[in-house]
Amino acid sequence: MLRTHNCGELRLEHAGQEVIVCGWVDTYRDHKGVLFVDLRDRYGETQIVFSPNPDAPDQGGALMETARSLRSEYVIQVKGVVEGRPAGTENPKLATGEIEVRALECDILNRSLTPPFMPSAPDLPGEDVRLRYRYIDLRRPEMQRTLLLRHRMIKLMRDYFDALGFVEVETPMLGRSTPEGARDYLVPSRVQRGSFYALPQSPQLYKQILMVAGYDRYVQIARCFRDEDLRADRQPEFTQLDLEMSFVQADDVMAVVEGLMDRLFGEVLGIRLTLPLPRMTYDEAMERFGHDAPDLRFGMELIDVTDIARECDFRVFREAAESGQRVRGINAKGAAAGYSRKNLDDLTEWLKQDFGVKGLVWFKVDADGKLGSPTAKNFSESHLRQISERLAGRPGDLLLFVADAFEITCRALYALRKRFGAELKLYDPSTMHLSWVVEFPMFAIDEETGGWTAMHHPFTSPRPQDRHLLRDDPAKCRAQAYDLVLNGSEVGGGTVRIHDQELQQEVFRLIGLDPAQARDRFGFLLEALQYGAPPHGGIALGVDRLVAIFSGADSIRDCIAFPKTQRAVDLMTGAPGEVDAKQLKELGIRIEK
Repeated sequence: MLRTHNCGELRLEHAGQEVIVCGWVDTYRDHKGVLFVDLRDRYGETQIVFSPNPDAPDQGGALMETARSLRSEYVIQVKGVVEGRPAGTENPKLATGEIEVRALECDILNRSLTPPFMPSAPDLPGEDVRLRYRYIDLRRPEMQRTLLLRHRMIKLMRDYFDALGFVEVETPMLGRSTPEGARDYLVPSRVQRGSFYALPQSPQLYKQILMVAGYDRYVQIARCFRDEDLRADRQPEFTQLDLEMSFVQADDVMAVVEGLMDRLFGEVLGIRLTLPLPRMTYDEAMERFGHDAPDLRFGMELIDVTDIARECDFRVFREAAESGQRVRGINAKGAAAGYSRKNLDDLTEWLKQDFGVKGLVWFKVDADGKLGSPTAKNFSESHLRQISERLAGRPGDLLLFVADAFEITCRALYALRKRFGAELKLYDPSTMHLSWVVEFPMFAIDEETGGWTAMHHPFTSPRPQDRHLLRDDPAKCRAQAYDLVLNGSEVGGGTVRIHDQELQQEVFRLIGLDPAQARDRFGFLLEALQYGAPPHGGIALGVDRLVAIFSGADSIRDCIAFPKTQRAVDLMTGAPGEVDAKQLKELGIRIEK
């Protein structure tokens, strides 16, 4: 080893020992000929002191000359003696703040160009610069703490499942393209020209095959790929904790996950969960919060006033109610004084542009408890009083309403609720709230075709009491599906799977796959289901998102060593990039520009 200790290891008990440390020059200070260097590695920092040696001026002169040539991010090796810092110069912010190493020798292992930014600088450059020079960005203590947290969380996951008898099985990266809700990343085959592999969107089909094969408790830290438009919380390649269990019901899978979360919260954050976690049906979540992953750290629930709107004189409300649409609102408690007419006009334009609402109706509750706004004159006193009472209006409150189709009111009021929750500081960002959302619809309407599409995926089993609805009324059929929600983010989603070949064919038919198409795309699964497939179910948890929430990061890109931008580009390596004509010819591919 080139070092005897790392830069976060030395303490007062090492005083008098001769040590060798290696690392990067973090800061450099010259105090009247005595040079101080903070040496950094991923374990911490150690202060190195370079001072002239009066007993060996020739040797001391060479050492000081080397020390004066040091610059930020040089990689050096220092041999020296550990000493306690002089009284009054200790640094309580550092674990090594009571000691320093007086240098006897110093070797420059590698020099550095002036970096585009300093890893220890408090002000960061733009994300594009950080991603372009990711190897510099990853030296930052914040990034290193996050990746070490990720390592620890994954280890805890593996230890937890190992103790429960789960077996980790790696599933293929090169598989067959199957419709799972997003575009596949395709890999051309040189050997089978004209044919393509697909990178896995998830190990879904393989883990179901493992259940058929008798591996009744499977787990994997799995890499997944989806070619879709990206957002701050999406990446084209991501990591999920994937698990599957045989001979179980939904409650069994959920209980295993709750035990895992209790372990993670306890050992990483020092938080003990109250189990079982609260549950809410999909329908209840949409009615109360407008979203299937509600943030339950604060209230401000969506309140329906459609019945009042149907009777009032305000034409916008009345016509919406009479046409089968919904009139719903939220109460921003105490927010009336903080939002001017211009602020509310800006909110209205935002909702129109981003969510397609026709308008936003608002009222401020005055000191007498009456509702005031430009539209208040269109309501009778009785109807204004009913609206205020329905939303529990109090002086100083701001009441906001949207009249539109149910889905639009959900999206718009969910966005408003989320925005007001942050702007009004209605919750402590450090708090955590975990819950389940259950009983999702089996199907949704495909906006392109107008037909049915699977809400989760086409291998989800309906609730036993709803199976007849597959033929009678698919819109009312509920799935054995469950999502884990943490602070308003879906961090996991799972279902009980279909283990009966006939039922699987029936679901395929509903989503528009005829028997020939089903055999072509999923023939191996349909065949496997005929060879003694056990009842089984599972779930996948987003590792990147969990780490982001646990670390307090704003984006999952800060929790991934080498992420892509929102345009799916790796700025450091330049991927994706063009390939030469010879490679394309071998693959039988011609690029048309």
